[in-house]
Amino acid sequence: MALKEKRERPARADAQHNRERILKVALKELTISAVVPLTKIAKEAGVGQATFYRHFPSRELLVMEVYQYEMLQVSKYAEHLLQTHTPVQALRDWIIRLAEYAMTKAGLADAIRGVSVAGDCPGKTGYAPVIDAAQMLLDANKKAGTIHAGVTTDDFFLAIAGVWQLNFNEEWRPRLTWLIDIVMAGLSSAAPLRADATQICVSKDDLR
Repeated sequence: MALKEKRERPARADAQHNRERILKVALKELTISAVVPLTKIAKEAGVGQATFYRHFPSRELLVMEVYQYEMLQVSKYAEHLLQTHTPVQALRDWIIRLAEYAMTKAGLADAIRGVSVAGDCPGKTGYAPVIDAAQMLLDANKKAGTIHAGVTTDDFFLAIAGVWQLNFNEEWRPRLTWLIDIVMAGLSSAAPLRADATQICVSKDDLR
């Protein structure tokens, strides 16, 4: 039994290493093009076709796992910001990070949109960490008294939807700063709140 376990450990380590290499290459290539051939990803990762498809039987599963990894990094960044900045500054900087993600991951975003219409996929819940991170930032700001107590994550993502409409081929930072100023002013606890304001559910398309 002990000998069998010793043999299995290196095999498991090799499999994990192969998986990580595939994901690393996939992230780079999908960022450039949504339609990169899977054979190219496998070749750059240094694995055979059989190994590649054993880890990722379909393009959809590969794309969504890369997306989940990226969303987790965005979520972790929110935690870092709250540890090093005031809640209101953390929220501003996180919105900037989301915009930078939209700018630098255009190919991946296109791939995700393609997967989203391809039917059920286990990774479609990958955007949940971003919603959780937004909730964490909003809660911190509510506790600090910097935003309205009634603001929800649905409200937040609808409010920043204009970020995804920026033309990143032009000088986008000044306009992004202005948009964030508008959003933060609207979320501010000092801003007037309509008594008849209704809440609208956000769809995952609003996160891209």
